[in-house]
Amino acid sequence: VVEEQFNFEVNEISWNNTSDLFYLTNGLGCVHILSYPSLELQTVLKAHPGTCICIEHDPTGRYFATGSADALVSLWDVNELACLRVFSRLEWPVRTLSFSFDGRLLASASEDHIIDIGDTETGEKVAEIPVQASTFTVAWHPSRYLVAFACEDKEPPERKRDAGNLKLWGLPNSS
Repeated sequence: VVEEQFNFEVNEISWNNTSDLFYLTNGLGCVHILSYPSLELQTVLKAHPGTCICIEHDPTGRYFATGSADALVSLWDVNELACLRVFSRLEWPVRTLSFSFDGRLLASASEDHIIDIGDTETGEKVAEIPVQASTFTVAWHPSRYLVAFACEDKEPPERKRDAGNLKLWGLPNSS
């Protein structure tokens, strides 16, 4: 077991698509990029003014996205390490992100009662999925415009602690 100690909270970790870099988000709003396997620090990006909660790489290797406590989602160019655009349609801290199979769409979710689907090329809203509670996780299908998600929507009066739901949503012609 290799261990690396940091002086900050580590929130989420992600490999790049070529598996030679390791990305981690922290409570200081930064993304630390480490080489693998040495875990040597390559660079630190100041991604958000608040806690950087989540990170996701797109399947094509062009982008990565970060979500933060400031309710913003930032889309980054992997090669230039430059922020290309910011999605600001959520109002609560971003909990989870997922790219579609072709990297064209980005799903982001939080405690808002929507899941935002944005176009990575334009930043425009493609769709908004209404939900009844906070969303814990979103994941696109590997080859279709179909997104799976899980929310904190336990039905009263029982509200079973160990209960959960999985839901699917798709764009037209995404069978």
